[in-house]
Amino acid sequence: MSVKMQSLEFNKKGLSSSNSNLGLQWNLQDCNFYPGGGLFASVSQMGNNENGGFKLPYADLLVKYVSLPEGFKTLGLSEEESELVDSKKKNKGLKLKIKVSNPSLRRLISGGIAGAVSRTAVAPLETIRTHLMVGSSGNSSTEVFQNIMQSEGWKGLFRGNFVNVIRVAPSKAIELFVYDTVNRNLSSKPGEQQRLLVPPSLVAGACAGVSSTLITYPLELVKTRLTIQRGVYNGLFDAFVKIFEEGGLPELYRGLTPSLIGVIPYAAANYCAYDTLRKAYRKIFKQEKIGNIETLLIGSAAGAISSTATFPLEVARKHMQVGAVSGRHVYKNMLHALASILQREGLDGLYRGLGPSCLKLVPAAGISFMCYEACKRILVEKEADEE
Repeated sequence: MSVKMQSLEFNKKGLSSSNSNLGLQWNLQDCNFYPGGGLFASVSQMGNNENGGFKLPYADLLVKYVSLPEGFKTLGLSEEESELVDSKKKNKGLKLKIKVSNPSLRRLISGGIAGAVSRTAVAPLETIRTHLMVGSSGNSSTEVFQNIMQSEGWKGLFRGNFVNVIRVAPSKAIELFVYDTVNRNLSSKPGEQQRLLVPPSLVAGACAGVSSTLITYPLELVKTRLTIQRGVYNGLFDAFVKIFEEGGLPELYRGLTPSLIGVIPYAAANYCAYDTLRKAYRKIFKQEKIGNIETLLIGSAAGAISSTATFPLEVARKHMQVGAVSGRHVYKNMLHALASILQREGLDGLYRGLGPSCLKLVPAAGISFMCYEACKRILVEKEADEE
């Protein structure tokens, strides 16, 4: 015996089936459900009644708040009830919104969270990269990893990460804030773009890199010393005091010049590539909004482009930061460092650690951009704001 039901319809008189071998009727006024067509007396109490029907409690709430399967139609509902049913079907996911009225504060908070999350996720790769650059624990990523695991265990891979987070969170907050602010201002003024003769994102990225480096450079130097000179310092504050006693404020800014020279092309290339890839994505796929996964991939690609182009400057910077530690060479300036490394180790020396560097920088850039864009959607001026 086969039972066939093609469609059901809700209305204020009842629920009925069309072209069906089953007769069904649900009366919303008395909240009774009957297995057969026709008119039945209403029953005020819940349970089976003398006519063979049974009562469904809270039928009005059922119509308003329960998603109906396909084939059901809500007829005769008020406009407010219909909108409630439709909005429930469209908005099934949980949306978190936090009110932060100041736009500058929203960007700073988003940038800080993005920096902390991205750098913590790739902290082991950062440690391996630093050791490879200065050649302190091996000549390959595998060798460095094994030496660290044998001597310090998993904690060694995260050595200096707390300092790294303290440094990166404000650094990334300042960097993304400056980039977003400058890029918005330049993009909104066509005349300024014509005078610049370069993409606004290129100028904004350079400004962002310089600003964040000047403010947070001492933390970067201390983090590098804590990673390389194991057992010399008892913590962040102790490292600051001892380094300051060694050479004063200039010692805390050792290697600043190559850092600035290195940051300008890196940040400019990174943000320009990110902005260009986002525009290309919107144009190709004809979508104004870009999802989290797409942002992750675009940011990672931008990080790969910028890190490869500017890696030799990063190597020189790390060598200059370490200075004369453990009998290492002392360089007069960045050009001297680049020439010395090239003379001793050849071109391979300038790109030593590029593999783990890309493994670290590429996902870090993607995660950073993704977290930043996601946080900007969560931190809104009003609870009802949408991206």
